[in-house]
Amino acid sequence: MFQKVHLRLAVLCGSITAFILLAMSLGYLYISEQGLKTSNFSSFRNDMNTLITNLEHQNVITHEWLTKMEGDGKYRIHITDNGVPFLFNERETEEEKQLFKEAWAFWESDVATAYSGAFSDIYHTEFLFSPKEAGNRNSDYYACAAVSERSNGSLQVMILAPLDSLKAQITRQRFLFFALDLLAVAALSFFSWHFTRRILKPLEENQQRQTRFIASASHELRTPLAVILSCASASGKAEGENRARFLNSIQSEGMRMSKLIDDMLLLTTADNGGWSIKMEPVEPDTLLLNLYEAFQPVAAEKNIALSITLPEETTPAISGDKERITQVLSILLHNALSYTPSGGAVRLLLSRHGKNTCFSVEDTGPGIPDAEKVHIFERFYRSDKSRSKKGHFGLGLCIAAEIVRAHHGQILVMDTPGGGSTFSVTL
Repeated sequence: MFQKVHLRLAVLCGSITAFILLAMSLGYLYISEQGLKTSNFSSFRNDMNTLITNLEHQNVITHEWLTKMEGDGKYRIHITDNGVPFLFNERETEEEKQLFKEAWAFWESDVATAYSGAFSDIYHTEFLFSPKEAGNRNSDYYACAAVSERSNGSLQVMILAPLDSLKAQITRQRFLFFALDLLAVAALSFFSWHFTRRILKPLEENQQRQTRFIASASHELRTPLAVILSCASASGKAEGENRARFLNSIQSEGMRMSKLIDDMLLLTTADNGGWSIKMEPVEPDTLLLNLYEAFQPVAAEKNIALSITLPEETTPAISGDKERITQVLSILLHNALSYTPSGGAVRLLLSRHGKNTCFSVEDTGPGIPDAEKVHIFERFYRSDKSRSKKGHFGLGLCIAAEIVRAHHGQILVMDTPGGGSTFSVTL
């Protein structure tokens, strides 16, 4: 399921970003091309102003001067005097003659304006010209039509500037943008794939944890339920002490199941943010002494030396939920007493580090392998697979971690020097 969602999200994310990128690129490309065309046309106009001014001051127009004005093919000049073509025009091909003819026709029909003014004035107009004839259809030109009314007649000049270089420049720019957009889309696709993967990873891990939680909960509930059903069936046929023993087993397993369900409901409440943490001043040394007194009989019964170490100076009060903090330390102390063998030792410690108060529970039990320390606070996780025989479901440390997290504190596990485990809670 997550693979399909990952693929769809990656495609959606990549498509949206690619669409925005392409839209911005096309917009910028359009503005750039319009600016390039405007700049080129302005440059053409400036050149025409200079050329026409020079033409106006020429008393004799020679072939050499016209050739020089053409600028090695940059411009094409067609000039007539009172309708009679200059000999300079004889070098034109048939296609060029047709091109100039069409340019004059276009100017006369769509561009030309009425002229007025004194003799010897010259008028010129610049415009974009796109030939319609087949031979020149693929080329566009900037055109300049100039008419000089003189005392001895009329001089007409048509100047064409091919736009092949401008088109080539625009084509190169488009190709460059296309190549950059392809690279950007590829980079965005790669980023989208890994970005959506990172987004979905916590959800996938959470689903896996839920699946493991349900499977573990079902397994844990099945065991006491099987015992209850078996004892209920056997008690119907038993009498006397046997019947009472079966009923005691049913009650014991029922209480065990009830505790497991309570723990599960407690974790569900934590997941839904339903825990109410009542913050109040808590005296840590008094809290730890009360715990010590409460668990002393249990430790004595198991032949475990339970001790407590407090700072010489009075530890200042901390802000927290007294019942929840007591619950955390009770879980840690209960686990320590459960897994410390007879003749071992468990120690409660209280220390102060700056503004932080640290509670520690040390035991001399079997310890926890380093590879399993990172999983020890997960739900239904057991470092020792035999814990189920001792009434442990693997939820206590998870509940403790949730309570500490709700207090914005930290809970850690490390090895006890000489063997065993040490759990520390910093608030």
